[in-house]
Amino acid sequence: MSLPADGALERALFQRLSEAIIRGEIPLGAKLSEPALSRQYGVSRGPLREALNRLEERRLVERTPRLGARVVSLSATTFREIYGVREALEGLAARAAAHAMGEADLARLRAILARQEASLEGDGEHAPNALGGMDEDFHVAIARAAGNGLLIGLLCGDLYQQLRLYRSQLRKVAGRGRRAVTEHRRILDAIEDRDPEMAEWQMRRHIAASYTALAPLLGPAASEDLAE
Repeated sequence: MSLPADGALERALFQRLSEAIIRGEIPLGAKLSEPALSRQYGVSRGPLREALNRLEERRLVERTPRLGARVVSLSATTFREIYGVREALEGLAARAAAHAMGEADLARLRAILARQEASLEGDGEHAPNALGGMDEDFHVAIARAAGNGLLIGLLCGDLYQQLRLYRSQLRKVAGRGRRAVTEHRRILDAIEDRDPEMAEWQMRRHIAASYTALAPLLGPAASEDLAE
């Protein structure tokens, strides 16, 4: 796929590098060489540096004096912090969506869930949101339909790429994909029933279950109760 030659170049490069990191094509902790990336993607150093700056803002890349840029490594502390914030914010989004979601948004959410359920027929270990784009993300669809601009900005902007980095690890957890889709069904049922308390509870329960599934991959420091 060729990159655009206009002002969208930095955004396109940011997206391609983000996907490469989240899919594991660029390993966690890997040092990033600007000359090598410039040759690989056929771009000059200016747009590449802008893309790396955006990746650093989204906490997918970190820079160290004299050592340069490298992909972040998974952190038990960051994992606990981000999932604590995620549980609270996505619970609020589900509650708001139960009030605000219109029929078009409900139809979109049903279609996303139907595709997730169908995908399980061929791959029971599939993690439904780990590697898909925003338009196929069950959680993004709920956040966008909640009618709260600040929540949308946080969940679909500032936190999104870092969340995806951790969620992408769910593909390593046997059976988590099937359980996650079942939990999505319960969230959708509560939203369709216009039951905000149940929608929030089901969403928070779902996030906590994902946390519990991922915690063993990050060691003992990550395995404490999310609610603590």
